[in-house]
Amino acid sequence: MQGKRHVYILGRMETSQLTATFAALAQDTRLEVFRLLVRHEPQGLAAGEIARQLAVPHNTMSAHLAVLTRAQLAVSRRQGRSIIYRANLDHMEKTLQFLVRDCCAGHPEVCEPLMNTLAGCAPSEENRQR
Repeated sequence: MQGKRHVYILGRMETSQLTATFAALAQDTRLEVFRLLVRHEPQGLAAGEIARQLAVPHNTMSAHLAVLTRAQLAVSRRQGRSIIYRANLDHMEKTLQFLVRDCCAGHPEVCEPLMNTLAGCAPSEENRQR
C-alpha cells in the first residue's frame, strides 16, 4: 500500500484537515495572526492592518493569511479595495471538540470539566453568522 494516501474521518473532522490546522498554527507569525483575528471578532481586520500591527511585510503576511485560509482558520471577504480577514471560530471549536472527545476515549466524564471551560469561550450563534 505504499504510495497511497489515506484519509480517515474521525467524527466530522478528517485527519488531513486536523493536521493542516495544527501545521498552520505551528508557526509564530501565523499563531499571532490568528490570536489577533480572534481579538477582533466579529468585525475582522484588513490584511494591511494585520501586517502593520504585527510589523510583517505585506507580501509575507499575504502568504501567512493564505496558509490560515487554506487551513480553514481564517475567512476573508472583500470590502472595497481591502480584504477583511476574520478568525474562523467555528472551525477552531470543532477542532478543540474533536481533540477533547478523542482524547477522552469515550469517557465524557473525563472531558466534562474541560468542555465546560471551553463553553464559556464559544461565540454566540449570532456572532458566527456575521
